[in-house]
Parts: sequence; C-alpha cells; structure tokens
Amino acid sequence: MVEFLQQVVDGVESGAIYAALALALVLVHRSTGLVNFAQGEIAMFSAYVTFAFYQMGMPIQFAALLGMAASFAGGMAIERTLFRSEAARQPLVAVVLMLGLFLGLNSLAGLIWSYQVQRVPSLFPEGLIRVGGTVFSYQMLGTLAILLAICILLHLLFTYTPLGLKMRAAVSNAESCRLLGIPPGLMLGLGWGLAGALGCLAAVLVTPRLFLDPNIMQGVIIFAIAAATLGGLDSALGAIVAGIAIGIVENLAGSYLVGSDLRIVVPLVLIIVVLTMRPQGLFGKAYRARV
Repeated sequence: MVEFLQQVVDGVESGAIYAALALALVLVHRSTGLVNFAQGEIAMFSAYVTFAFYQMGMPIQFAALLGMAASFAGGMAIERTLFRSEAARQPLVAVVLMLGLFLGLNSLAGLIWSYQVQRVPSLFPEGLIRVGGTVFSYQMLGTLAILLAICILLHLLFTYTPLGLKMRAAVSNAESCRLLGIPPGLMLGLGWGLAGALGCLAAVLVTPRLFLDPNIMQGVIIFAIAAATLGGLDSALGAIVAGIAIGIVENLAGSYLVGSDLRIVVPLVLIIVVLTMRPQGLFGKAYRARV
C-alpha cells in the first residue's frame, strides 16, 4: 500500500508538469482553434534561454522569470510574424507552419547550444518530507503550488478583468471586436505570449528531473496534448485535472502493468476511450450548429 501511494505521489508530480504545458496548448487553441504541435519546442527553447541567464550568474529563480518574460515576447512575435496573415488562418497552412516551427526551433537550439546535455538546478531546495511511509519532495510540492496559483490567476484574468474579457471576445468574434475598438490581433498575440510563458515554466520545472537537451520536451508534449484533449481544448480546469490524472495513470501503468518502455501508450489509449464517449473532452463544451 505504501508503494502504491508513493507511485501516486510521483505521478502527481509528473502530471502537474503535463498540466502546465497543456494549459499553454489550451491558450493557443483558444486563439487559433488548432493544437500547437510546436509548443514543446517553444518551451525547450525557452528553457535554454533561462539556462543562458543562469550561466550569467543569476539565481535560477530570477533566470526563470527573465526566461518567461522573453518567452512571452517570443510568443507574441511568433503569432505576429507567422500566424497573423489570412493564409495562416487556413488549418492546413497553420499545421505546416507549426511543424516548420517545431523543426526550426529544434535545429536552432542545437546550433546555438549544441546537443550536449546540460544540468539545470531546481527552482526549489532539495529535500524530502515523509508522511508515514510516503515521501514528498519540495520539487513536487512547489510544482503543485505553482500550478494552483496559475490556475487561480488565469481564472481571475479571463473571468473578472477587462483584458481577459477582451481576449475571450477576440477569439469568439473578431469582427465585432473591431467594431467595438478592441484590436483582436493584439488580444490573440497576448494569448500566444501567455502560452509561451507557461511553456517556459513547464520546461524549467521538468529539466531538474531530466537533462536539458534539444529533444527534452518531445516526450512531454505527447502527454500534454493528451491532457489538453482529454480535459477539453477550451477548458483550463480540464487540462489541469486531465494532466494530473494522466501522470498518475501513466506512473501506475508503468509500474504494475505495461512497464516503463510502454507507458507512453497509456495517454493514447485514454484519448481513444474518452473521445469515443465524449468527443469534446471531459470538461469541454459541446457545440451544436443548426443546418
């Protein structure tokens, strides 16, 4: 029983990271209606930017804040230069652009920082807390606290602030926003910027568990896409719940059922099962169109 609880706790830590990256996917989906397959590489590149600040002698916490700020600006720049045009609004064109961005950022990171693995310190102090026979790390507790804070802040932003309401309106009806004097391009750019900052945070949280290299987020993005899809691509709460659930199920399946080599199959099976019964995801809204 103690071992089982420990596997659940370890799964929650992994799931929190999947949830953070899934939130970034939800933000971009709200802006474009598409899943950003390059979100993992954007996060990876942001982690390298953070690592560059750290190598300058800055504390890792301050370096992470600067990396998130740079990622926010980078996300807005990507939306402005690649996805603002009329052609980029076509789904096929947007997917090709995202795949090109994926390959370009991966190659650029390797060109600048090489493919040699790097060790990045944690944002939190080392140490463990024992409760009975279960061990909680400061890394896990800190990750969960950050995720909870992000969830609350995003809810407050999109529900109670004029800026958040404008961003939601820009996604729902860009033409009406223009008539009301709201620049939809700027609002969508802010969504991409927030997604970039969240992706940076997710990458900084995962790098202490893995070594930093240009391919670090390619496994994580699969689980994040699964979390965003299962939770509902328009639901931030769904992304968080599904991300943590996938982390727990993946960890338990890897330990007791399929082994560590095949646990990546778990989110794919979950997607098939859930979307067969509920295509909009667990927390997504079903839309009906009258024909």
